[in-house]
Amino acid sequence: MAKVIALPMCSAKAPQTNIDYLKNQLAKLVVEEPTLVCLPETWLAFCDNAQQTWEYAQHNEALLGELSALCQQHNIWLAAGTIAIPSQNDKYLAASYLFNSNGEIVARYNKIHLFDADVSDKTKQYRESERTEPGQDVVVVDSPFGRIGLSVCYDLRFPGLFQMMRAGGAELFLVPSAFTCATGKAHWQPLLQARAIENQCYVVAAAQVGCHENGRETYGHSLIVSPWGEVLIDSGASLEPISQQLDSAFLDSIRQKMPVADHNRFKSEFL
Repeated sequence: MAKVIALPMCSAKAPQTNIDYLKNQLAKLVVEEPTLVCLPETWLAFCDNAQQTWEYAQHNEALLGELSALCQQHNIWLAAGTIAIPSQNDKYLAASYLFNSNGEIVARYNKIHLFDADVSDKTKQYRESERTEPGQDVVVVDSPFGRIGLSVCYDLRFPGLFQMMRAGGAELFLVPSAFTCATGKAHWQPLLQARAIENQCYVVAAAQVGCHENGRETYGHSLIVSPWGEVLIDSGASLEPISQQLDSAFLDSIRQKMPVADHNRFKSEFL
């Protein structure tokens, strides 16, 4: 058996504040089995604007060593939500790093689908593409928790990405997010359940929650969903971590009884 933990956050603007919060949360863990801790999107710095995010991005890679040390100290795997790192043309990548318990970076996924949308909330308009460079690569990696497929937030609305990860052997999807309240209330849970059901995978979605320093509000409801689409645990509007043991035998049983991947007549080649 292996355990996954989704850690909700109401991230501040300053990276050190969020790192200190993470350290305090990890200090409470009792690790007795392989454990994966999942952080939300933009966990390191929930900034005022894209320019501030870009400025932090110039220094963020230097913090990766600190995350590596935390993994070794607590004997955990860490899915580090997203961290802005420099790209080209005054842009940055929304990079999702996966560390193993030795502190090694075993995968990095750059968010592919960028949130350019008008939303009925205080912010009104989101244009990630103005300063964020979209990723290009689908990422699936082996782990003690099964083969993990990496995604971020808005990716959730594009089932083709998840089908490609499933074709690459994914058994667990990670969806770190900072959903708006308006879109979260309407779509968050059903989208997560759909991706789980369609691909017969576990889904762990760590989410930002609450009112942030910059005035934005995020929906919360970090979820862990089974390959049958059942919501196993929901954090609601709380900052309390949620956890679940993953049952690989249950996943195998679901796939054997209803082999939808074999039945699919619209297959995508895994890249």
